[in-house]
Amino acid sequence: MCNSVNGNEIMTANEDQEMELEALRSIYEGDDCFKELNPVTFQFRIGDHDDAKAFLLEISWPKTYPETAPHISLDAFFNNRISPETKQVIVSKLEEQVEANLGTAMMYTLYEWAKENQESLMENHRPVAGAMTPVTLTSSSDSSSLNSTIKKKEKKEQLTKAQKRKITGRTDNKGELPRGWNWVDVIKVKKKKAKLAGFVEQVFFKKHIVWKA
Repeated sequence: MCNSVNGNEIMTANEDQEMELEALRSIYEGDDCFKELNPVTFQFRIGDHDDAKAFLLEISWPKTYPETAPHISLDAFFNNRISPETKQVIVSKLEEQVEANLGTAMMYTLYEWAKENQESLMENHRPVAGAMTPVTLTSSSDSSSLNSTIKKKEKKEQLTKAQKRKITGRTDNKGELPRGWNWVDVIKVKKKKAKLAGFVEQVFFKKHIVWKA
């Protein structure tokens, strides 16, 4: 399994890594707390975005992982409000878990352990003064696409001239629909279209959330 990053091919180095990679993809599919940067580098967010004690782990595999330790970093922008001392505590504690699991697939273990021990790991956390709060952003191009999608959705919910003429053509000379015409069906169709448009918009938002690093 490989990805191309800046023209350089990145791939897992051995069968153990390949198997663990597939397991991670299966376990965390659809989980916005997990991100695969490439087949050997991953980010795990511990806590929600609005959690003052949340932090972002970045873990990468050397070629000899899992026989040798993975590299653990908290240098992502998401952690800019966390002091160097607290970061060192988190890394040190995680490295202890790495030593205990050396030679085996350990990513899931490290992530779950960090989640379970978030409070104690951040016990002495004091936000760094002047640090910017991480935010979830979309790029300008994504915003433009989103606006376009919303406008299209709104436009689709309005009847076209042809549709209006078609409905008008079914009325009598008094502007009333003939007996047997079911207005309930019209309402149901409009509601179904509105619901579908709302679902598409939600999916669009979710797919365009980016990590701030």
